[in-house]
Amino acid sequence: SGEFHNFRLPVPDLRLDIFQKMVAAGLNGVSICIHWGLANPAPGVFDFNDWRDLQPIFKAAEQASIFIVMRPGPYINAETTAGGLALWTTSLTTSELRTNATDIEESWMPYVRRIINELEATYRSNGIVVPLTYNDPGEDLNFINGTGAVDIYGLDSYPQGFGCSNPARWSPVVTNYHSYHEEADPGTVWYMPEFPGGSFDLWGGPGYEACEMLTGPDFRDMFYKQNWASNVKMTSYYIFYGGTNWGGIAAPVVYSSYDYGGSLRENRALSPKFDELQRQGLFLRSSPEFRKTDWIGDSSTGVSVTSASNASFVTLLRNIDTGAQFVIVRQADSTSTSNIAFNLTLSTSAGTLTIPRTLSSGIQLNGRQSKVILADYTFGNLVHSNKLLYSTAAVLFAGSIGGIDTVFLYGDTNQGHEFAFSSGGSPPTTVAFAPGFKTGLQVVSSPKSTAGPLVLWADTQTASTFFAPAVPTGAATFTNYWQFGTNETVFVGGPMLVRNATVSGSRLALCGDLNASSPPTLMVPASVSAVSWNGADVPVRGVCGAAALPGAKLLEGQLRFSLGTKGSISVPALARWRFKDSLPDVQSGFDDANWTVADHTTTNITTKPLFGDGRVLYGCDYGFCENIVLWRGHFNGTGCETSVNLTINGGTAFGASVFLNGIFLGTTNASASVDQINTLMIWVTTSPPMAGRRAAGRGLHTDRHTERSPRGILGFQLNSGNFTTWKVQGKFGGYTNYPDKVGGVLNEGGLFGEREGWHLPGFDTSSWAPRALSSGLPNGTAGVGFFITTLDLAVPQGVDAMFSFVFDNNTAVPAGQAYRALLFVNGWQYGKRVTNIGPQAKFPVPSGILDHNGKNTVAVALWALENAAVSPTLELVLNEAAEGGVGSVVVNNPAWTPRG
Repeated sequence: SGEFHNFRLPVPDLRLDIFQKMVAAGLNGVSICIHWGLANPAPGVFDFNDWRDLQPIFKAAEQASIFIVMRPGPYINAETTAGGLALWTTSLTTSELRTNATDIEESWMPYVRRIINELEATYRSNGIVVPLTYNDPGEDLNFINGTGAVDIYGLDSYPQGFGCSNPARWSPVVTNYHSYHEEADPGTVWYMPEFPGGSFDLWGGPGYEACEMLTGPDFRDMFYKQNWASNVKMTSYYIFYGGTNWGGIAAPVVYSSYDYGGSLRENRALSPKFDELQRQGLFLRSSPEFRKTDWIGDSSTGVSVTSASNASFVTLLRNIDTGAQFVIVRQADSTSTSNIAFNLTLSTSAGTLTIPRTLSSGIQLNGRQSKVILADYTFGNLVHSNKLLYSTAAVLFAGSIGGIDTVFLYGDTNQGHEFAFSSGGSPPTTVAFAPGFKTGLQVVSSPKSTAGPLVLWADTQTASTFFAPAVPTGAATFTNYWQFGTNETVFVGGPMLVRNATVSGSRLALCGDLNASSPPTLMVPASVSAVSWNGADVPVRGVCGAAALPGAKLLEGQLRFSLGTKGSISVPALARWRFKDSLPDVQSGFDDANWTVADHTTTNITTKPLFGDGRVLYGCDYGFCENIVLWRGHFNGTGCETSVNLTINGGTAFGASVFLNGIFLGTTNASASVDQINTLMIWVTTSPPMAGRRAAGRGLHTDRHTERSPRGILGFQLNSGNFTTWKVQGKFGGYTNYPDKVGGVLNEGGLFGEREGWHLPGFDTSSWAPRALSSGLPNGTAGVGFFITTLDLAVPQGVDAMFSFVFDNNTAVPAGQAYRALLFVNGWQYGKRVTNIGPQAKFPVPSGILDHNGKNTVAVALWALENAAVSPTLELVLNEAAEGGVGSVVVNNPAWTPRG
């Protein structure tokens, strides 16, 4: 399975897109975390409305034919604020979080009951018994037996670590997974609930392109197959699709993008890593004998398979019932970038063989490459006894098409490959391809009857263009689920993506995506004479020179990418900006009568105030746990006050600006690794009695004992005299009465413009001053201003257009022009630009948030950090466009209404 967080893609109509891409990669499961903090925003309040509704997730998964691993928490980590805990618990409960204490259990139990009741009703109605699992964060033997023992124990492992600043680093493979499982829970399936599908990037990091490289195709080839060699049978790759940390979703360590360098990019486009996962996924799907293997041994323990090279390392798995053997080979030094060649000697049903038998090149391994050598591998209908006696080539697919037993093998062109196959007990036929072999699809063996075998061959690159969608065979439950309802498929080579296939009579209906014109190659049942693509007829003909096949045939056709180029979609410039100041709160005459008096002297948050007069100035203690929070401290000036000492905590990469009676004193900027700053703000004279401060918080930490992060002011002291009153204001209504029920509790913050709803579609800016965003704030002063414009889009029907908003041409700003910005699109806070830390300047926004066929409201809350002119630019960019099967996407954005 692959990990997907629905809360990082708050567009229900796009979940099916993610699930279909998972299934196309050969996955049969999706792991989904549910965010307690979003579903239970306040005590006794439950919100499973709009995009938080679980039923559309279940329906999309069923439509895509994928099973769900549901992870409801209450704690999920997931680099989200407080690890997914309801933020109010960090302030309102007294006991240590994530323990069995009564008040902690009473806080999460109502939420879990809601989740479990909904899950039980869904699954039990379909006759499914759901096992309870556990993902141990280390090799700690937790919850294996005794109190709390789970049905299936699992181990999380991240052998490459996190952080992507050195993407070329390469850790050795972990060699003790098998022995640990034998110690921990040998009587159950070996499960890894989390294994790297990518990595998160840190504030100030290199960006997710580097994370994609850190856990790229070579990592998947080596490390995923090492897990197979450890006899792991269930794995979930974290993450398949990451999405976006919009609003206040992020934990302090990560920025707005949660691309994660996964199989899908943040904009849902396929990444270069998708192909390797798909090749592995289709092999596993095609290999029922691999589901039940015993670990026989490896090069360190002694094994019946021997290598002619000490530079290689061999692990043998065997299916005891059928005798099928899976020999997983890699280099003994798994970090080596050298190429090696060797021969293997192994026992088979035909006796002891040294392979390859005809190729002088031997079995070749590139640096950081792993292979699965097969022996006595059965494919297709068992009655026909079609078998690979051995193969040094990889298997993409093994099964039946149109009733013909078929195996599709492939290999790299710079290496030699050899395999031997037989049918019905006949003598084996040996086939070899020397290095430099011809590319493209080749028919190696054409059967005379449906008993087969049909043997296909291709180079790795060509094989990666083929999809093998499951073809439903009836109307029964799970009929479109591979293995459980159908084992029928067709091959479709060429398109960017094939989502699904159905055969009705003589017609094959395909659904998928194109990003270029494609001459598809199809292997279909012989009964098929007509083909459609997304509902449109596709002229097809038999492949020239292809031999007639019993029960199946090879077809070719032409799929035309009518969109042509991305330039055919009109992308408007962002112009006609309107501007208004959004920080009147710092002026001495500002009326804060409706603000909350901050007068608590005790707190349940673990870290206590460091200095001051005993008052606790933590936002969450007053109902403001999310996003930007403003504080106003009042004192009676005598003329002796010349400075204030403040200790401010906002999470890593936070910022805070301090004003005295409207006069800017300074900004504190945390770094990518610092979440708390002590600062001394000095002024010359005092006039009326007030000091003000705003801070951009970064969510709460996820680690044990740190979820109760003290976001706010930990210490305050004038050089002379004392503060008389402190007041605090976060988002309108706090977490108990916020008006944005569509975006939810984490969408908005406490800026004046946010509290007034300026960022929402429908707010009237006609009285505002025209001002270009690139002009920055008036007079080059520090502060916050709102810039708002609208744009119209008209994306052709059936086109999946992937847009991003890009600041400053995706480059760093000049020194001395540091600024921060919040990007709002149709009311959703969909990006935080932090120029002095970085790295993000490009913010993808999905369809459903961005209206592809209507008017869109774009707002930028520009925060100039110093008294210096800043000149940000912003443009809408079309990154990719595909014609195909995403379907219509409903737009459901919050709308402006007056706020009292």
